[in-house]
Amino acid sequence: MSRLNDRSRKRKKWPFIVGGIILFFILVVGGGAFFVWNQVGKVVESMHSPLERDNDPERQDEINRLYSDSDAVNILLLGVDERDGDVGRSDTMILLSLNPRTDSMLMLSIPRDTYVNIPDRGMDKINHAYAFGEAAQTGGGTELSVETVEEAFDLPIHSYVRVNMEGFQQGIDALGGVTVQNSTAFSQDGHDFSEGNLTLNGEEALSYIRMRKEDSRGDMGRNERQRNVIVAAMDEAASFSSITKAGNILDILGNNVQTDLDMKRLQTLFTDYSGTRNNVETMEIEGDGQTIGGVWYYVVPDDEFNRIRSTITDHMEQK
Repeated sequence: MSRLNDRSRKRKKWPFIVGGIILFFILVVGGGAFFVWNQVGKVVESMHSPLERDNDPERQDEINRLYSDSDAVNILLLGVDERDGDVGRSDTMILLSLNPRTDSMLMLSIPRDTYVNIPDRGMDKINHAYAFGEAAQTGGGTELSVETVEEAFDLPIHSYVRVNMEGFQQGIDALGGVTVQNSTAFSQDGHDFSEGNLTLNGEEALSYIRMRKEDSRGDMGRNERQRNVIVAAMDEAASFSSITKAGNILDILGNNVQTDLDMKRLQTLFTDYSGTRNNVETMEIEGDGQTIGGVWYYVVPDDEFNRIRSTITDHMEQK
């Protein structure tokens, strides 16, 4: 395969990863009625993949206490692009902070080129953590990605969701489409997106979140559209028409999701945390593009890391 074709394949594949994240998150906070327990036991069991650090009984006791007391929790959504002969990279990182006491959610999109320290590897792009960890040990990519995010933002990650999926279009279609508010008119993949309220089917939604070059904000604009589609998908999942299609969503998920959330914690999320979707606040990371050693990075100043940490910590502590 030529380099040109390989680059094209990479560009086309990332929206499916975002779609996989959306599909899993629909199940998590879309609404308790949507999750049909007697249909998903085997699916949840196949998705359950604890990290090495989950073997620590003290850590488990603390996380169990958080969920049982309905305290705020942070969940890292990790979209991984894996190809034959390649350990893959985490092309999408979204940090969610859910506070059921205030029924609110913070959603932070982490640019994949963010310049951070990767434990035992040094300064590099944050999305390289997955590749480094996976190259060292099968399954180690997720562990190192979680550790890297925790260290960079000095925040605890209580649970993770890892997605490698090409089910975006099918998932949105299974929901009956999504409705978003579009702020900038543009065209992508033969579709025209006007300003205002748009109802998108799966193919249209894929193109909508793919566009970057026509957006003056680049990746930041694309990240915002990702978040908008996630919120719209959660709203659809909570509606009656979406509830009736739970089986289709589960079929699409299949074996494409891994998480350290077991059945008990998932059930707690459905019953105690689903209200957080009603008040979603999105966050962006401010930084500058810089070339270091001939490589382009997104460099974030310490003050910005401190701002994000303080904002999320304050959100977690609100009663």
